[in-house]
Amino acid sequence: MPPLGLVGDLSVPLNPRGIVLFAHGSGSSRLSPRNIAVADRLNAEGFATLLLDLLTTDEAKDRRNIFDIPLLAERLLEAVIWIGAEPDIADLSLGMFGASTGAGAAMLAAAELRGRVAAVVSRGGRPDLAGPRLAEVAAPSLFIVGGDDQQVLALNRKALAALTCEKLLRIVPDATHLFEEPGALEAVTVMASAWFQHYLSPQKPSHLPARTGMQPSRQESAVAVLRAAAEPLPSPDDPAFATAFERFAEARVVLLGEASHGTSEFYRARAAITRRLIEKHGFTIVAVEADWPDAAAIDRYVRQRPHRPMSVAPFARFPTWMWRNKDVDAFVDFLRGHNATKLVEDKVGFYGLDLYNLTASMAAVLAYLDRVDPQAAELARGRYACLSPWSREPAAYGRASLTKGYALCERPVTRILVDLLQKELQYAGKDGAEFFDAMQNARLVANAERYYRAMYYGAHESWNQRDRHMFKTLQNILAWAGSKAKAVVWAHNSHIGDARFTDMGIERGELNIGQLCRQAYGEDAALIGFGTHTGTVAAASEWDAPMEIKAIRPSRSDSYEALCHEVGNDRFLLDLRTGQHDDLRRVMAEPRLERYIGVVYRPETERWSHYTYASLPDQYDAFVWFDETSAVVPLPTQAVTGEDETYPFGL
Repeated sequence: MPPLGLVGDLSVPLNPRGIVLFAHGSGSSRLSPRNIAVADRLNAEGFATLLLDLLTTDEAKDRRNIFDIPLLAERLLEAVIWIGAEPDIADLSLGMFGASTGAGAAMLAAAELRGRVAAVVSRGGRPDLAGPRLAEVAAPSLFIVGGDDQQVLALNRKALAALTCEKLLRIVPDATHLFEEPGALEAVTVMASAWFQHYLSPQKPSHLPARTGMQPSRQESAVAVLRAAAEPLPSPDDPAFATAFERFAEARVVLLGEASHGTSEFYRARAAITRRLIEKHGFTIVAVEADWPDAAAIDRYVRQRPHRPMSVAPFARFPTWMWRNKDVDAFVDFLRGHNATKLVEDKVGFYGLDLYNLTASMAAVLAYLDRVDPQAAELARGRYACLSPWSREPAAYGRASLTKGYALCERPVTRILVDLLQKELQYAGKDGAEFFDAMQNARLVANAERYYRAMYYGAHESWNQRDRHMFKTLQNILAWAGSKAKAVVWAHNSHIGDARFTDMGIERGELNIGQLCRQAYGEDAALIGFGTHTGTVAAASEWDAPMEIKAIRPSRSDSYEALCHEVGNDRFLLDLRTGQHDDLRRVMAEPRLERYIGVVYRPETERWSHYTYASLPDQYDAFVWFDETSAVVPLPTQAVTGEDETYPFGL
């Protein structure tokens, strides 16, 4: 590359979506196997890459040049000028990927180039070497550091604090500086690829389904169509609120979403809709995005079945507020009161679809076998002993499987499930409900073993393993309850909105329970999403961090949420089914950003952390809008005494 004849490797896939310039450091070169691995992943995702030696052969002999950040940054600027002169790549969005001292050079170059750089990623880097110029960086910046690289981690935290742009620090657990541990480099490539996909992709992606003859609509006309189609709703506390949803009562499965796990209006709305479906339309199953053994404690309470003590109280694990809150508390009271006058076969059950609480499920299986077959219980304890060292930190099992042998515990935990199924007639005859509970806990353990292994082979694999488990659990509940049983599902929008019409499905190959329900039940599945513009939310800043009441940033102007906000109504329902409002489906079909807030909310990196492209009318059958929302109120966790000790939220 002129003017110094620097050597580089340029790779340009067909129809590139952006270009990433690599900045090496600390004696590394364009031949670095770690950077090549990242570049290969980016090439596969459709990005051009330029791996460039920033020093000439003679300059590289003087080790001081490796730490000459202004010199390295100058070479990056020259590379950007060269890129701008090449017709095939000149107009591509530009990203920079820096490693070690190269990260400092990338940050310094980004400060110089300002808007020309769309995103920066640092791998085990020294962004702090950009010094006071960090405050001038406008490009969204991701720092990836190994959890055991303590000195570099501290320097990255200092550099992160100096940035004023969108920023994020991601830590790869147990990884050292060179990410040589099994699965560590793969984690880096996934994180870097996702970051560049967000910030270097075209503003309006062409990969989502297009509609024949659809002309891009002006924002004003789109809002006018929305206003005409929007059905105003009263407060969720008004008995009239749920009447608007009776149009979905003929479905066998009604899936009710939420745009965050910590918003009161979403919980209250779902409770009101579910109550109407139970009281007026014969729904007897409430299946939620919660762990099976924890939800089983509520199920026993609302159906007034015998209390089964747990070593750790239900819903005492992070995020406690997701189910241990006043809105869920009120709904549980309704279920108990409703069931009090019903025959056993007509009572409403409360079930968990998720698979995280490995320890409680193992304990539940063993407790059941202790009651019905002590000899089988002894055998099961020996088999579950394989997982015992990781039961409190199951993610560590995935790492151990990589280093000590693939699928360490798959065979023994699966054998327990097989044994239960083979003895179904013998066990179920004693108490069918207790057997079904034990069988589902055994399934959870077997699937969780696969899930925690899959975490280290790709995020989409673990996501798919989890949602397939949730869908299969729902199917098992429906089959056990009978052919006429009908269910309401409570889960996040990311789980219940059809993944085939979002970036998560199209870009990352992820599926979800909403997609699987549509494929299995067709029009007998109703997918209803929820959204909001602003307000407050209960969320943490990091996984396992304390809950905070956070302000939700007003929605981005290029999002579906902003479009709904322009309607000007506090609450409304959009019926997105084919044949209801075809003009609405037309103006909403052009892909836009949609916001997803989970149990972690990072306003400072909201575009990266919480928005993704989707086609709303294809994703949902209906969409419920609350313009301003408020955080859930968590329940206190003090111990209670007397009869209430059996209550599922008592600690």
